[in-house]
Amino acid sequence: MFSAAISRIQESLARLWAWKRVRYTLAASILWGLILTPAWESSNASLLTRTILIGLTLMLVFGLFERWPANPPRWLARWVLQVIGVAVSVPFIVMAIYVVSTAPDQPPFYQDESRMGGYGLLTGTGILLAPWVAMSALLRQRDSIVQSQAVAFERARSELERQALDARLRLLQAQVQPHFLFNTLANVRELVDSGSPQASAVLNSLIAYLRAAVPRLQDPATTMGQELQLVRAYLELMHMRMPDRLQFAIRADEAAHALRCPPMTLLTLVENAVRHGIDPGEEGGRIEVRVRVQDGRCRAQVIDTGVGLRNSGAGLGTGLTTLRERLELTFGGDAHLRLVTQEPRGARAEVDFPAQPVTA
Repeated sequence: MFSAAISRIQESLARLWAWKRVRYTLAASILWGLILTPAWESSNASLLTRTILIGLTLMLVFGLFERWPANPPRWLARWVLQVIGVAVSVPFIVMAIYVVSTAPDQPPFYQDESRMGGYGLLTGTGILLAPWVAMSALLRQRDSIVQSQAVAFERARSELERQALDARLRLLQAQVQPHFLFNTLANVRELVDSGSPQASAVLNSLIAYLRAAVPRLQDPATTMGQELQLVRAYLELMHMRMPDRLQFAIRADEAAHALRCPPMTLLTLVENAVRHGIDPGEEGGRIEVRVRVQDGRCRAQVIDTGVGLRNSGAGLGTGLTTLRERLELTFGGDAHLRLVTQEPRGARAEVDFPAQPVTA
């Protein structure tokens, strides 16, 4: 409790002597002194010293009523209390300065006509100017608070939008994961049902692959280099399942490896090519993966020589439909997914998105 009280006191002092407030007070005090220079009978230096002292003291009064009382009456607004407090304090502050500046062998200032004239000049102009300066400070303070609140609101809104986007991406990934895993397990089941001697080796490859792939499925973003590793592992797994019917090649620019990429982007395209292009045909085919970086864009293509789109059914499957939405959410509409027919046979799936390196 004691440390909390000390912390509050330190916070109050820091706000009271904030440089912006002190700078504003000094500027107003010096301007006040310059305005009074023609009517001042003593030295200009003494005038500026007095106006600066009065201004800084009024700043303290302004700050005092900013915190005290802690709970003012409902009928009395705090800003009214601050303005009235500043105005009422002017004659007492000026009086204190004149008393302190009077030498012991000199008569009181109110018995000296010249000094009394200076007191009246400072008091009268101070009562007129101080409330307006206080009102101006209050307006500046209100504008600063409103601006700070607007910035805080914008930050909170951006954070909520980011959280909503992350939640949506995770929901979409949760839909993709079982789709991909079930398709892969179905391939292994076919080998087991047919009594293939490759079943055990393929199952071991699948286990090793899943150990590397599954932890990455939860990541909000991965790199194209990691995607290429998963794609190579997946294609090697599929090649073991159908060695006579699947050939593949992977070509990627070195600059693409560090680029940001939603998890399973490339893998979804490759899996779609295997499932709908190579697998249905008796002759199988070849899959070529190309990743290029050019003009600030990353373009990834998966080209297969399988049965083509006309034999693979109409529309996009679950994986491609979900991938399109994940790309939309990740890159804000600045990403494209295309699926076109290749001649004389096969299909080409292509994604195009901004080349953005992964940030820590």
